[in-house]
Parts: sequence; structure tokens; C-alpha cells
Amino acid sequence: MKTPTKKRIALILTGVTVFLFSYVGYKVYEVFARYPHESLTADASPVELVVPRGTSFTGIVNLLKKKGLINKPLYFRMYTLFSRGDVSVQSGHYNLKKSDTPAQILKTLLKGPVVHMFRVTIPEGKHILQVADILAQAGVGKKDDIIKGMYDKTLLREFSIPFDNLEGYLFPETYRFRKGTSIRQVLRTMVKQYKKIWNHLKKTNQKQFRGLTSRLGFDSDKILIMASLVEKETGVKRERPLIAGVFLNRLEFKDFKPKLLQTDPTIIYGCTVPLVKSTACNSFQGRIRRIHLRDKENPYNTYTVTGLTPGPICSPGAAALKAVLNPTKSKYLYFVAKSPGGEHYFSKSVKEHEAAVRRYILKQ
Repeated sequence: MKTPTKKRIALILTGVTVFLFSYVGYKVYEVFARYPHESLTADASPVELVVPRGTSFTGIVNLLKKKGLINKPLYFRMYTLFSRGDVSVQSGHYNLKKSDTPAQILKTLLKGPVVHMFRVTIPEGKHILQVADILAQAGVGKKDDIIKGMYDKTLLREFSIPFDNLEGYLFPETYRFRKGTSIRQVLRTMVKQYKKIWNHLKKTNQKQFRGLTSRLGFDSDKILIMASLVEKETGVKRERPLIAGVFLNRLEFKDFKPKLLQTDPTIIYGCTVPLVKSTACNSFQGRIRRIHLRDKENPYNTYTVTGLTPGPICSPGAAALKAVLNPTKSKYLYFVAKSPGGEHYFSKSVKEHEAAVRRYILKQ
């Protein structure tokens, strides 16, 4: 049997223990009661948090610490666990501030990511290197990575593109993309837009399409090539059907031999865009010289290679595609620019064309 003294000591120890546990519990409660509403700093500078797809909540907490938004990851995890239970956070972009409290941070995360959209305009007549530069400046990715995507064999197979890159199929248009959209998805969207426009033109111009097929063996890809030449030859919209008519006349008229399209933009393309270039192209500095006109190694040189180029030389717009399907009928076989980037003078004979060259180019 315990003596009164021992019993008193036991009661005192029990009381002290209860007090200590209560005190510690109160302090813990006080800490966690204050924690959600305490900022680390008064600095309200914006902080962008990017949550990659598949990131665990532990990974998100680590990202918050790395960004300087929290300094006690364990506290934050315990706070979310006791206040919300299991937390599911979507991947994406979140706009936070350095001065946000844990409660504000959690509220923002639970609300879901901010959808950031950006616009990018691809003008008509740009080749893949120029398109890659535009996309890179818009923030789609690094230019080299975008160009690599344009040669992606998986994408080429997906859209049954018979060439080694997406040249011509990146439809010129103004696009809106969600920030963070992958390079492949951006390129896929552009090709799909081309397919949509072309299928509509083909459907509404079936007779014209069949005519090109029967007369010249043109399929959709060859029409695209021709449209890219038309696009690069004139900046005057109403001239496109006339230009298309001249090129088609050169291929169709039996007495026009050899079947050379003789268009300068093809030489420039062959000397600037393809991965493998001719020896003569190594000396190309932006101006076409006699060595480039006579270059037989350049497969894009329409002064030495008959017929169409091996592939498109730019991304033509709907007007250029339509011009090939609906060319202006004439007997013109030649044209020369009256001024740089201006209208053209069209001729039916070599003699008339040479006179136009003397007048408009040589200024004689």
C-alpha cells in the first residue's frame, strides 16, 4: 500500500505530465494555427510556378521551396493534410507572389492552373527556317529543336508527307496556342490547318483538280509545289493566277522546250534551306550569279532542271493554291518584274521578253 507521500508525488507527476503535454500541444496548435497565415516576406513580387505533368504533391512542395515560397516543407504538407486531406494539383502554370501565405498558396493551387495563350502569325511565302525563327521568337521552343521537329519522320508518316521535312505544309495563318504546347503539337496543328484548307479547295474544285491530274499527272503534293513557286514569284495577289498560268503553259505547250520554269526563288531556296547544298551554293551570299544559274548540282535550280522542284520552297497560302487550280488562261510564257516586288510584264515570245528585260531590268 502506497504511503500518502508517494501518492502525493504520483499525483504531482501526473499533473506535471498533463500540464506539459497540454502546454506542448497548445504551442503546437498555436504554431500550426498561425502558420497558414504567415508570409515569409512582405515582397509582393510575382512568381511563376510551372507544375510539370505527372508531378507528385511532394514534388510540388519541393518546387515551392525552391521558388522561395515556403521554407518548411513538412509544415506545409501537414497543413494541407489536416486542412484538406489528399490534395490533387493539376499540371500547368500558376501565378503566385513571394508574399503569399501558405493558405493563399494552397488556394491558388486548388483553383487550377492559369491558361496562358499566345498568338503567332506565319505570313505566306515563308520557308521552314523562317517559320522556325518566328515560332522560336514566339516562345514555342529553341529554333534548332523546332527545325529538328520539322524533319521528324514520325510526323511525316502521320500525315503521309512524301518529302523529308514539313516544307509547304505549315499553313500560313494566325494561331493561338496554350503556353507550354509542345513543338510537335504546334507543328501538327499547322499541318492539320493546311490539310483542312487543301481538302476544302480540292472538294470545291474537283473538275480543275482532275484536269491537272490528267494533263500533267499532278497530285496534291505537286500542286502544293507549284503553289509554292507561284507564292514566291509575286507579292501582287491578283497576279497569282497569271503566274500560275505561265508556269503551267511552260509545262504543257509542246513547242516550249526544254520544260524549264526558270524562277529565281528556287535557286535561292536550294542555296539556303536544304541540309545538303551544291558546291556553287557555298559561294551564295544572297545574290544570284552566273555560277548559280548554271549550277546543275542544285536540284532546285529551275534554270537547269526541268519540271517542278523536288519539293515545295515555302508555305503557300490559300490564294496561291487556288491560283494553280484556276490559272488565268493565256499564251504567256515569260514575265519580268517592272520593279522589285512590284507587278510583272508578261510576254508571249522570247523577243518580246528580251525587250521587256532591257526596258525594266537593264533600263535601256
